[in-house]
Amino acid sequence: MPFVNVVVTRDGITREQKAQVIREITETLQRVLDKRPDLTHIVIDEVDTDNWGYAGMTSTEYRKQRAAEQSSR
Repeated sequence: MPFVNVVVTRDGITREQKAQVIREITETLQRVLDKRPDLTHIVIDEVDTDNWGYAGMTSTEYRKQRAAEQSSR
């Protein structure tokens, strides 16, 4: 029984996009590993950008910084 946990930032990902991710991951596991789709579980966790950090800051701060840098070009 495959279990896949996908963790992404909460950025307005649509229901349709999530369904596509679930479908394509399931298809990949079936095609590559011969896993049964009816036994495959996919979980998508969405994390607020204030709770996801890298480069020493939250994703919210990082994105604001990048946007400011790009607008000053």
